[in-house]
Amino acid sequence: MPSIFLNDINVKFIVDAEMTKTIKSTVAQFLRPRKTTPRIVHALQSVSLSIRDGERVGLIGPNGAGKSTLLKVMARIYPQNGGEALIEGHVCPLFEFITGFEMEATGWDNIRTRALLLGISPKEIENKIEEIAEFTNLGEFLDMPVRCYSSGMLLRLAFATSTAVDPEILLLDEVMAAGDAAFIQQARKRMDHLMKRASIVVFATHSLNVLPSFCERTIWLDHGRVMLDGPTPEVISAYERSILIRQ
Repeated sequence: MPSIFLNDINVKFIVDAEMTKTIKSTVAQFLRPRKTTPRIVHALQSVSLSIRDGERVGLIGPNGAGKSTLLKVMARIYPQNGGEALIEGHVCPLFEFITGFEMEATGWDNIRTRALLLGISPKEIENKIEEIAEFTNLGEFLDMPVRCYSSGMLLRLAFATSTAVDPEILLLDEVMAAGDAAFIQQARKRMDHLMKRASIVVFATHSLNVLPSFCERTIWLDHGRVMLDGPTPEVISAYERSILIRQ
């Protein structure tokens, strides 16, 4: 049965103290060497939570709160620096859509490659590939290398392929579709259907007004810590009060 269990998770990144260098500063550093102290960013601090089969959980918080980092720990993309992460079930992360795309390959080839990376079997890909192609509405462009695509066309292809999976655990990070109004409406319907098929959904978003329609439970993060975990209306209300206090 799909489940997510995190116990005392810590994730930190070491950031160079001198991230931006000009030619002048590089020469000066060579002529007058000086030690720089790396800065440690604590992206997640002592995060503990469990999510069980059937739950739809929202993640909210300001930019830099740790929402995307938490999703990437759940997706097994980021290793934790401390704590325990137990993830049971097939995970489908819907962020970084373009990962696995080969710019010199055709749209058809990229559909197959991306689908394989998402864990879809070759036989299942062939059963779904016409439906994926139809949803992209790219027509003959699918016969061309994707380096010829506009950014909107490339995102259509990536979105259509990524949402063709049947996930047990669906991880969403503020999914947005590019294109005309008709395609955006199609994308929203497709995403709604995908969320209904998944056993567990974790949805990071800044759109507080749409969150209650998707998630019964919400987790509020700030500076890598869990501030509140509970029913969505209560957590959103507390978060909005905190924003007013800060202003």
